[in-house]
Amino acid sequence: MRAADADREMVAEQLRDALNAGRLDLHEYDERLQRAYAAKTYGELDGLLADLPGTVPPGRAELATVDGAESTPARSGAAGSYPGAVRGWLGEIWGTYLSAVGAVVGIWAVISVMSADLLYFWPGWVAGLWGVVLLVRTVTGLLAGEPQRRAADRARRADRRRSKRKIGQTDPKGTDRQIDHHRVAHRQIEQGRTEEPA
Repeated sequence: MRAADADREMVAEQLRDALNAGRLDLHEYDERLQRAYAAKTYGELDGLLADLPGTVPPGRAELATVDGAESTPARSGAAGSYPGAVRGWLGEIWGTYLSAVGAVVGIWAVISVMSADLLYFWPGWVAGLWGVVLLVRTVTGLLAGEPQRRAADRARRADRRRSKRKIGQTDPKGTDRQIDHHRVAHRQIEQGRTEEPA
């Protein structure tokens, strides 16, 4: 069966965990990571994790699909669900609204106090119209599963940022120089040179 981007990301994450646990050295990790992103089938991905304990090959993982969309790796909670995704999504949508309405009501209150007269409550128009639009967006978004999709996208982006950061970090003990030294030696041996580099 053909693998999806989410499956490749799941394997990459497990390879990163194996590197952090010391089960893979940097050369093996780099090689397997390249093979993971080039993999087209579950069989190719499963082979990258076969000798690593505590990993779940994508062919045996529980993957959730939403209306035929790409599958995403299972997270804590129900398969493919992100706990707290709905709360965070609602906070993003309604947070600006509540702040703006609070500011508008505050302006109305200050003007009413300064004029010593209870003015017409014009913030009701702002709050009402904008609130109806947000209510429709909230209902349609919840029915379409937008909070879970957005949480999955954010998790994928965060994983990519973490992996780029880990790969780009320099080890203060000089391990990167040692790895580069070994890569040069390996390249020279492949080219037919048998002498050790200085």
